[in-house]
Amino acid sequence: MQRVLIKELDDKIGENVNIKGWIHRIRKLKSITFIVIRDRTGLVQCVVENHLLIPQLSVETVVSIEGLIEKSENKLNPYEVQIHTIQLLNSSLETPIEVNNVKLEASLDTILNHRMLSLRHPSVNSIFKIQNILVNEIRKFLNQNEFMEIFTPKIVSEGAEGGSAVFKLNYFEKQAYLAQSPQFYKQMMVGAGFEKVFEIAHAYRAEEHNTSRHLNEYISVDLEIGFIKDEYDLMKIEEELLKYLLKEVKSQGEKYLKILDVELPDILGEIPKMEFQKVLHILKTQFNRTDLNGDLDPEAEKQIYAYCRDQFQSDFLFVTNYPKQKRPMYTMPFGESGTRSFDLLFKGVEITTGGQRIHDYAMLLSSMKARGLDPESYVSYLDAFK
Repeated sequence: MQRVLIKELDDKIGENVNIKGWIHRIRKLKSITFIVIRDRTGLVQCVVENHLLIPQLSVETVVSIEGLIEKSENKLNPYEVQIHTIQLLNSSLETPIEVNNVKLEASLDTILNHRMLSLRHPSVNSIFKIQNILVNEIRKFLNQNEFMEIFTPKIVSEGAEGGSAVFKLNYFEKQAYLAQSPQFYKQMMVGAGFEKVFEIAHAYRAEEHNTSRHLNEYISVDLEIGFIKDEYDLMKIEEELLKYLLKEVKSQGEKYLKILDVELPDILGEIPKMEFQKVLHILKTQFNRTDLNGDLDPEAEKQIYAYCRDQFQSDFLFVTNYPKQKRPMYTMPFGESGTRSFDLLFKGVEITTGGQRIHDYAMLLSSMKARGLDPESYVSYLDAFK
């Protein structure tokens, strides 16, 4: 008999079916036993006469069950499975984590040391299911807007962001690095005529990650667009993407958000935008911050969020025109000391960064030298701008 998923049982009442999955809960009575089975699509209650039980059954044991779907009101569904046969596929020898608890009650060490088991808990796997919705919908939105997905190398000869925050490795007889971002490749693809490209991939930063702002390895969504007017074109497409994603996650991920007890924010109207120098002025006059030099520290980001929330009723804020010294060498300058760049803050935490790039060879060369970078280390990148 072919296996049926639990989500498909609604249309099978009165039929004999085969389901496979993990034993989520067992409740044994005098003559019958209730067994809740879990597969990747949900839970279903099963009933079996005790003489049909096999002794190895326990929570998290993997089984194959054949039985009749009958109407029955219970907490899970308006039906249940009357078991005819039950087959053991794999025994559960130990269960250091109780997956069927409402809350995941285990230490961090236990959760990580038994990761496959902790991933079975709804409060953990819901995160991965929402991530899956996000990735699918990001691709859908960008494809509909004529972006092309690309896949760039992660072992590179140059650090795109400059500085020392790169992981070094020996690449046969040469020095190589783990990619900090696909920045150079994205620009080359735009220059090659593709105009609009994106990548969803790993990025690596060799920096301390014991804060809420840093990770050694993370998954980044990177976009690059040709023929823009300025950075406001980029903020516009990002805002449209965010609104679309929030709508889709609310719709498709409703039950996962409920499990996680998470309420998604709304973007009402246009996301507020504020130039960096104005942010500094507000922080100085409203919060007595006179210690900031060219960038916002975590406390300052939270303070400007409080101001933004009060003034604009928004959880989001674009901060624009950051100073040159705090932006990569390829960022287009603006005015005497600013750049055509931005960060998007959400509830006081930077979640994205972007800006217009320098497209002129001489300007890019000059910017590199001004940062103390050796152009010889970036020959393949520079050559693209010739």
